[in-house]
Amino acid sequence: MSDKPLTQAELEFHAFCARIGENPTRAGLSNTPKRLQELESTLYSGYATNPKDALGTLFDNDNMDQMVLVKDIVFYSMCEHHLLPFFGHIHIGYVPKDKLAGLSGIVRLVEVFAKRLQIQENLTNQIADELSHLLEPKGVMVVCEAQHLCMSMRASNASPLIKTSALRGLFRSDPKTRAEFLELLS
Repeated sequence: MSDKPLTQAELEFHAFCARIGENPTRAGLSNTPKRLQELESTLYSGYATNPKDALGTLFDNDNMDQMVLVKDIVFYSMCEHHLLPFFGHIHIGYVPKDKLAGLSGIVRLVEVFAKRLQIQENLTNQIADELSHLLEPKGVMVVCEAQHLCMSMRASNASPLIKTSALRGLFRSDPKTRAEFLELLS
């Protein structure tokens, strides 16, 4: 064993191992603190990115007045209550007014909010709110479908699919617009 002092990550890992009754110096765990640091920079990278920058260039809308739908955006996030993953798909529809977003920008925007400590309800609303703010569309609808390891890994072994939605503008006020979105999802 080395005589050099432990890094903060190593100290935290050693304390964690002591709490659960594990030996932090056994061979299989020797590089775990470093791997955890690298993993954290990926899992929580959403804090380092401005949502507006993630959405990227907005384009002038010349005459598009129909719904834009981006379906089945895969996401992974971390439950803020248990620090376990939840993951699934997000579907986003919007009816543009003056601005259009690039489709890959919408996917990046989802990633910014997903790569933070989250609960599904907030994730869904944050995406809808940010798109409403940045695009100022006629309406936005976000549907999130996810499985939560904090439910399935604990004693209950439940693994339900949780669905949340956020409706803004036309999607809230016009049942036909909302129905069109839901029809396109099926």
